Amino acid sequence: MPSLPRPRSSKVVDGIERIGHRALLKASGFSDDDLKRPLIAVANSWNEVCPGHIHLNTLAKYVKQGIRAAGGTPIEFNTIAICDGIAMGHEGMTTPLPSRELIAASLELMVIAHGFDAMVCITTCDKIDPGMMMAAARLNIPTIFCLGGNMLPGEPMYGYYKGQKIALDKLFEVPGLVKTGKMTLEEAKYVEDLVAAGPGACGGMFTANTMQCLIETLGMTIPYMATVPAVYAEKQRMAVEVGKRIMYLLEHDIKPRDILTYEAFENAIMMDMALGGSTNTVLHLPAMAHEAGIKIDLELFDELSRKTPHLCNMAPAGPYTLVDLHQAGGIPGVMKRLENHLHKECMTVSGKTIGDIIKEAKIYNPEVIRPVDNPVHKEGGIAILRGTLAPNGAVIKTAAVSPKMWKFKGEARVFNWEEDAVKALMNGEIQPGQVIVIRYEGPKGGPGMREMLVATATVMSLGLGESVALVTDGRFSGATRGPCIGHVSPEAMEGGPIAVVEDGDIISIDIEARRLDREVPEEEIKARLEEWKPIEPKVKKGYLYVYSKIVSSADKG
Repeated sequence: MPSLPRPRSSKVVDGIERIGHRALLKASGFSDDDLKRPLIAVANSWNEVCPGHIHLNTLAKYVKQGIRAAGGTPIEFNTIAICDGIAMGHEGMTTPLPSRELIAASLELMVIAHGFDAMVCITTCDKIDPGMMMAAARLNIPTIFCLGGNMLPGEPMYGYYKGQKIALDKLFEVPGLVKTGKMTLEEAKYVEDLVAAGPGACGGMFTANTMQCLIETLGMTIPYMATVPAVYAEKQRMAVEVGKRIMYLLEHDIKPRDILTYEAFENAIMMDMALGGSTNTVLHLPAMAHEAGIKIDLELFDELSRKTPHLCNMAPAGPYTLVDLHQAGGIPGVMKRLENHLHKECMTVSGKTIGDIIKEAKIYNPEVIRPVDNPVHKEGGIAILRGTLAPNGAVIKTAAVSPKMWKFKGEARVFNWEEDAVKALMNGEIQPGQVIVIRYEGPKGGPGMREMLVATATVMSLGLGESVALVTDGRFSGATRGPCIGHVSPEAMEGGPIAVVEDGDIISIDIEARRLDREVPEEEIKARLEEWKPIEPKVKKGYLYVYSKIVSSADKG
């Protein structure tokens, strides 16, 4: 085998002056032969908390097998991985988004400190995916992703969800179903034990699966990696291939910024629109692009949404899960439908262009991956709204909104904390025709920009999805469905208009016109803002306090 490049590790382990460095690596079990080969970082995110990551230690073994077979020395280390689902609905939800920056920094520091020549990132879930992508673009050493895949759906045999394939999003609606008598506690326990069927990302087109699909679209992993379920043996074989492939990327000096072009990010946004993906991509894609030296603004999302059809009716809005998408043709199948929209010249880590992948793709189920002339919706699944309530923008997942709510006007019910809004909902205090406003939940105010899944799921389970809207400067889970507008910017903590909304103010929503307005005279708004003072910070120490002081606005990613 010809000598493989060691552009970074040679500076750490070669020569008499590095005798101490070699001794320390030998103390960890590496041999002289190991240290003569390229050192490949295997950046894992396995832990025993997050079901999406519980199997990644096994995948890492197969990745390392592939690296060794292709002439490299794999060295594995871990980063943190918070489970958004477990963190949901309490103070824990302040932590996932801030963890994205910690994850990126942890990979950056480990790679720089130890002189790794290339990197394999092993990830599955929400903030770990973009955090690792940010690190890959920032470091710009040869990198490839091994994605953990999706969790198999639950299929209840009786009760409210009988005959459906359901994922975790439905469990957040169960408290409301029990309260309204639509489900018994016995059935709730049955569904609880059934739905989370094993390892992998929760099975709908929520944030984790959306991000995996977009990483594949961007070209940072091999075809079909995003949609192969976590428990399939195919995933293990693909992990071996990923390990081998990183050595090819190193040998040919192919780096993330060679792949992560502006056109590649446009492809990812169009894929997001076709899938009806999570609104969290509006935060993550610009942040990832920034690390690659590329600027992406909110207008690009809206521009591409206007011309990209929504093709896949995925959960939470539709009936299909990631298993269905994989069996229908996976991401290459969706690319094939979008052939006339995508930049086919974009390169991928597989060595194939997007055009090459499209030529080889097949579509096995046209109901799951619809043709462009028979879409779920003629436009993409996400829209950017602006107006007097959101001068710098707000985000809504149109794919999950009833057509009856595309134009809506109602009285504001204002809350400074998600838990208070949920309590009001469960107590029957929210009436049809109202708009729930949850503020001081933005990046600075939360801090950490909590997801409002408990609130949105409660709205839907109480049967208010076509009569009550929700507006927040926080964000939403990819599992959210219904008339829910998030990312309102500027946020309340920065003195944005949402800070001075009062109970009874009329809020106007017009999705087609891309408007979010408050029907209050301008002079009244000005007077309120002059008297406004921010609330006392919710966190005054630790990492979240530091984060609240340095984080930028949601419209910047």
